[in-house]
Amino acid sequence: MEPVERQVRFGTARLTPAPYRPTAWMLTVDGALQSYVDLADPTYLYMAYSKWFAGVLDRHWPAGEPVSAVQVGGGGFTVARYLAATRPGSPQTVYDLDGPLVDLVRSHLDLDAINDLVVHVQDGQQGVEGTPDSAADLVVVDVFHGGTPVIHLAGVEFLREIARVLRPDGLYLANMWSAADMHLALRAVASLTEVFPNVLLLAEAGLLLGERGGNVVLAASDRELPHQALTAWGEAPGNRVFCLSPAQLAAIRGEAPPLTAENPADAVAPVPRWLR
Repeated sequence: MEPVERQVRFGTARLTPAPYRPTAWMLTVDGALQSYVDLADPTYLYMAYSKWFAGVLDRHWPAGEPVSAVQVGGGGFTVARYLAATRPGSPQTVYDLDGPLVDLVRSHLDLDAINDLVVHVQDGQQGVEGTPDSAADLVVVDVFHGGTPVIHLAGVEFLREIARVLRPDGLYLANMWSAADMHLALRAVASLTEVFPNVLLLAEAGLLLGERGGNVVLAASDRELPHQALTAWGEAPGNRVFCLSPAQLAAIRGEAPPLTAENPADAVAPVPRWLR
């Protein structure tokens, strides 16, 4: 397999064969690693945040139970592949604004083989706002323009739209990149607590200690989240992730005001480039 490079809407995308797994590819945009896809095994999750997504999903609903999903941001469609493989019969709608990137994934990563998937090249915020009430069990937000996370999608106003779209007991999952100061992550958590009664944050120790930047996964629901089960799972060998409630997070990193249209984010830290 040879690398493939293409100019897409938000930068230069590159598909690179992954080492050690002959059917796997890594997707970078402007040098930032965005997705890892194993075409032969969609349940193999290499990137830590995708494992955390799966950890929450697998504990929020019984194994194998189909769920209706709306996703904002496709990338390599790793989450869509995982859902289709582990929860057959799950209808999925993905909104991704980068049409050339979607075409690249369709051409080289077998996008059309994902069952029950509909992809719209469309702004995800508009897509969610046009979705009927109580239409989805799951909403996933994982949006980066090049290597920069799209933070306004973590604001209170959009989260209220997501809460409207979710069915009772539904689940919201989001991935964002946080600088070591965690300021934007703290603001994102504050935004979620304005909208949902149950909120959790998953992150590695280095970020929680302020030693380095890293990914953060945010989970929210109107029903109790599997905090205890996720804590035990995160402590297991190989996972190395902490699962914290807003109160636990505030005790170690403090608090910050929610993101709103009147009080938006300032500078947003880009994801470090992946050195190949």
